[in-house]
Amino acid sequence: MTQRKGIILAGGTGTRLYPLTTAVSKQLLPVYDKPMIFYPLSVLMLAGIREIAVITNPEYMQQFGQLLGDGSQWGLAISYIAQASPDGLAQAYLLAEDFLAGAPSAMILGDNIFYGNDLRSLLKRADEEPEGGTIFGYHVADPERYGVIGLDAGGRVTSLEEKPKIPPSNYAITGLYFLDKTAPALARQVEKSPRGEYEITSLLNMYLESARLRVVRLGRGHAWLDTGTHGSLLDAGNFVRTLENRQGLQIGSPEDVAFQLGWIDRGALRDRAKSYGKSAYGQSLLRRVNETF
Repeated sequence: MTQRKGIILAGGTGTRLYPLTTAVSKQLLPVYDKPMIFYPLSVLMLAGIREIAVITNPEYMQQFGQLLGDGSQWGLAISYIAQASPDGLAQAYLLAEDFLAGAPSAMILGDNIFYGNDLRSLLKRADEEPEGGTIFGYHVADPERYGVIGLDAGGRVTSLEEKPKIPPSNYAITGLYFLDKTAPALARQVEKSPRGEYEITSLLNMYLESARLRVVRLGRGHAWLDTGTHGSLLDAGNFVRTLENRQGLQIGSPEDVAFQLGWIDRGALRDRAKSYGKSAYGQSLLRRVNETF
């Protein structure tokens, strides 16, 4: 099976976070002790994905390149794709078609944070599906604010609706999509919405109509955080701070994940830790270096 490639969609204008994002990409803002983009990057890494493209505005490509480089420090290969105009999530598959080169993909939104003890096993299971698509649903109190998944008694997807007035369930579509190699070809068939966007729901509905769409429901032991507003950004930072201070373990750290997966050795982890100087993040990585297993 062709190795799945990753896409981080880190474009857009971030207007809901003005004035914070007037001169910087939303995905470069801090979520407690690390840049926002570290969290979705770590999720793709947990899925075993090592070749990743970051899609962002042309004016931010240099900043992302300065932060992430070519990814080799984490055992990755990172490339960059310019998005001149943010025209909907499905547009990412058109922009990334050459990068994917016929490979299946996992796309994650650059402002989404996922956390859960068995998250890695759920991601690996989705990665191992050769055909069709897998989406992740999360139970929310206010589903009318999201794209919502309709489910039958057996937990199979029956419908996908964008911000419905009468939601068919409480399960929101999260910003993580595992799709097969046909995604770019299907994305070319998506018609622009009245808002002028290539909507991801339209693309996912094509998979649903051909009975090739699966859903993984994230349960009580998982957290899904969207950092698109000032309040949710603060909530996410407090969530990460509380868990890290309590457990002494990093959340959303590419260095820690790469070390766990054996993509970098203890010496490389030490070098990365030292590169962060006396910061709390660097000190946390140093403690990881000195742990015995």
